[in-house]
Amino acid sequence: MRIDAIELHRVGMPLVRPFETSFGVQTAREVLLIRVRSDAGDGWGECVAGSEPFYSSEYVDGAAHVIEHYLAPTLLHAPDVTAASVARQLGFVAGHRMAKAALEAAVLDAELRAAGRSFGEYFGATVEWVGCGVSVGIAPSIDELLAEVSGYVAEGYKRIKLKIKPGWDLEPVARVRELLGPDGLLQVDANTAYTLADAEHLKRLDPFDLLLIEQPFDEEDIASHAALAQVIETPVCLDESILSAAIAVDAIERGATSIVNIKAGRVGGYLEALRVHDICRELSVPVWCGGMLETGIGRAANVALAALPGFTLPGDTSASARYFADDLTEPFVLGTGEHAGQLRVPTGPGTGVEVDEAFVADRALSPHRTLRG
Repeated sequence: MRIDAIELHRVGMPLVRPFETSFGVQTAREVLLIRVRSDAGDGWGECVAGSEPFYSSEYVDGAAHVIEHYLAPTLLHAPDVTAASVARQLGFVAGHRMAKAALEAAVLDAELRAAGRSFGEYFGATVEWVGCGVSVGIAPSIDELLAEVSGYVAEGYKRIKLKIKPGWDLEPVARVRELLGPDGLLQVDANTAYTLADAEHLKRLDPFDLLLIEQPFDEEDIASHAALAQVIETPVCLDESILSAAIAVDAIERGATSIVNIKAGRVGGYLEALRVHDICRELSVPVWCGGMLETGIGRAANVALAALPGFTLPGDTSASARYFADDLTEPFVLGTGEHAGQLRVPTGPGTGVEVDEAFVADRALSPHRTLRG
């Protein structure tokens, strides 16, 4: 396709409740949306970078700058652009995977809408519904944590993930395990809050029969994760460390991870996410779909990704209402009956959801930017 224009929209999305991790407390998302206008039609993508460079080196201002000054001009001047060509065409820019992923997603959305194909069909989805987990932030108190978890259990979520950090780990995990009972699916996410010196402390989580402990150490410290895996019984899962399929293979072969969290934005796009899925499946390593507080645009693509056969664990593909009172697409709602705790994989063209442009305009944090060749 020939890209005629690329729009950058900044939208403010308040969260229904504060979300605290070891990086800090978040009460709203500043969302950078990308709209590609092409001779084949339009497509939308969502950049998952945060407002500040705390979770990742990427952040909204930086993503917008690199898109406006480097990435978008390249695509606008290219005679032909496809989703499969985006990574190669933008490869001259080092890093900035989340920015590149947003552009690739928008191009893919336009491409598939023109072809009348869904993300799920393109990815190779094998199920119509995907099981959903929910990520639970650090709470002000144990009682408030238990009340929040109880609410999610009542809604039907199939897996609970607790954010932990030094000083907020053993007791909350013990209390939630007691609440869920021995058969409830429970895992923890440390967001790099610990070091290898905490290995014996983290071993004290073993009796709680966790699905996994996610990213306990610094994202660049593969060796320490491999060492921890030798000390604890709880499976070690890598998130922030996994930036590509090649890195996933290296971490698996070094024994640093036995489960992989896949986030399309973190690895540079959904096509690289597919490669991570495929190689993990070849190596018999289970994967699950991570979340970055996405709006309906990113959530739709994530649900389609999670419908692939290697995603054998419930992901952070929660219903829209988990984070937002109102969304900029039709909301994702948990199923009932035999589909309790699941989301339906969209089947419409592209992402399968429609962006409410009036909502985007109403929540705009600044006038949108239109870039042309």
